[in-house]
Amino acid sequence: MLYYNADIVTMNADRHIIADGAILVKDNRIADIGKTKALKEKYPEEETYDFGGKLVIPGLIDTHVHLAQSLLRGCADDKELIQWLCQRVWVLQGCFEEDDGYVAAKLCIAEMLKSGTTTFLEAMCADRYNFSRIATAVEESGIRACLGKIVMDIGTYTDAAFAMHPGLIETREQSLLGTLAMHEKWHGKANDRIHVWFGSRTPGGVSVELFKEMTQISQEKDIRITMHCAEVEADKKYFREEFDMSPMEFCDHVGLLSDKTVLVHMVWIEEKDIKMLASSGTHVSHNPTSNCKLASGIAKVPMMLEHKVNVSMGCDGSPCNNDYDMIREMKLAAILHKAVSLDPTVMPAEQVLEMATLNGAKALGLEKEIGSLEVGKKADFVAVDLNKLHTTPSYNPVSTLVYAATGGDVDTVVVDGKIVVQKGELLTINEEEIRVQAKEHADALYKRAGIVNKPIWPVV
Repeated sequence: MLYYNADIVTMNADRHIIADGAILVKDNRIADIGKTKALKEKYPEEETYDFGGKLVIPGLIDTHVHLAQSLLRGCADDKELIQWLCQRVWVLQGCFEEDDGYVAAKLCIAEMLKSGTTTFLEAMCADRYNFSRIATAVEESGIRACLGKIVMDIGTYTDAAFAMHPGLIETREQSLLGTLAMHEKWHGKANDRIHVWFGSRTPGGVSVELFKEMTQISQEKDIRITMHCAEVEADKKYFREEFDMSPMEFCDHVGLLSDKTVLVHMVWIEEKDIKMLASSGTHVSHNPTSNCKLASGIAKVPMMLEHKVNVSMGCDGSPCNNDYDMIREMKLAAILHKAVSLDPTVMPAEQVLEMATLNGAKALGLEKEIGSLEVGKKADFVAVDLNKLHTTPSYNPVSTLVYAATGGDVDTVVVDGKIVVQKGELLTINEEEIRVQAKEHADALYKRAGIVNKPIWPVV
């Protein structure tokens, strides 16, 4: 297929933007890329797809997603963390039953695909969500996914006040050995669109012994790790009081600092921690909306980037973000750090787009396969319609994308060489069907959990 008539942001080493460009796709890879006129003359027999002058970018990469939490959208808005987590989020997740996880995954994936995300990293899939059903949802949808299977052996967070719902607690055998079983079953499936990771719980939910066992297996079997870390001030306090260490000193102690690890949030760290991240090649996932909404704090992302830490981006989950729109996430990342630093030149649009593409690919160990539009790479790309009122005029398409566009402007999405969204229509998931199913499953979930979610203001 020859896709043509687009302005293509390649994200190649020279950051070329090809005006009136075209992409030739053979099987699931980019076979050629260049000017429309040249490629049409070179490949006259190819089937064609007209992008109609839209902007084409590499598929966006979300490095921190909670699939199950799509059913929890709006479940705990404007609440303190302990109430948010222990009285709402964990309670609802602990009441998941058969196929809730599958429906939640399809709802989340549908939203991600329609807003331009082609690859994501699931944070921690619990047993009760049914990992195989979630992997099946990924397989059916056409998206690319790294699925973290939860690893834990302690049912609390930083102290006893943060107690998990009993329905979420797993043993070492369930979680660690379960991950290895799912890795054996699913890693590399769906034409290598599915990878299986360790989705470690935060320190306080995992013993030192289990951390060391997991990180050793990670190195031996080349299984990557993702983990929430230093998200809230209580995390920093926990590391100091329990181990007399900084967050990264603890991570180094148990073997987590590695180019196979993605640490998420990383708000409560200091420059010495950042230097340890840089020297070890450990990756970071920045989740600005989640951090703002939960009042967790603001990560020192400009300092991390200055120290050459690979920082990617994530949307987190519906209870702490309310959407899975990476284009909106890019805008907040760009403007938030300008305000905090009192410097409008900090984190320009181009750097933020790098975080959502190239840096995300590197964090997932897939930089040779995705993240840019170059010959030989997987054909994952997105067409965004900038010919709208709120994006006109547009002289710098990257700036317009980051500061003016939203996921609702996505027109076409190609993953692994296949069109999964065409002219705004999702082809692999029945949108109306999954919307109805999600509402039904959410209603039943709230009923089982004994939680009533209603407007603050009176409904008359």
